Amino acid sequence: MLKPMLAERPLPRDAAIPPAKGCRPARSVTVNLAESPLGWLRAHGKLTDRQAAAGELLRRDFERAQLGARVTMRWEATPPGDGARGRADPGFASDAQLAAKQRFDAAIAAAGSGLADILWRVVCAGESVPLAEKALAWPARAGRLVLVLALDRVADYYQVP
Repeated sequence: MLKPMLAERPLPRDAAIPPAKGCRPARSVTVNLAESPLGWLRAHGKLTDRQAAAGELLRRDFERAQLGARVTMRWEATPPGDGARGRADPGFASDAQLAAKQRFDAAIAAAGSGLADILWRVVCAGESVPLAEKALAWPARAGRLVLVLALDRVADYYQVP
């Protein structure tokens, strides 16, 4: 069994403010680096920092665009047609959601055909590489090679240094 590799990360809102030397950020969270497939691959030296950052940017856009499947029922009432109460229509996406979806779609397109499947499965759905290989009927150990290639292309799209 893998030993948890814990790291302290500032919350996104506070990331721009560096903490004083030797101090924790004002608001932070402890994360297990081995929890996500990307984190595990990075922690074991299978991905570069650039590839891991590109994967996190892609996952962030996926989450912001709210492209994941809903796991519960919507319980809010249907808003009035004229918006008299000022409530947003749940069918409309915000500008941030639309922008994130456009970035996500463009990043997947930049990866090229045939690479979107492995990107979505490992980066967005959180499947391990062996599970993704099996689901895609690929030979063992082919998934990581394809994932690395796809992440390099996504890093170029996001202009990760």
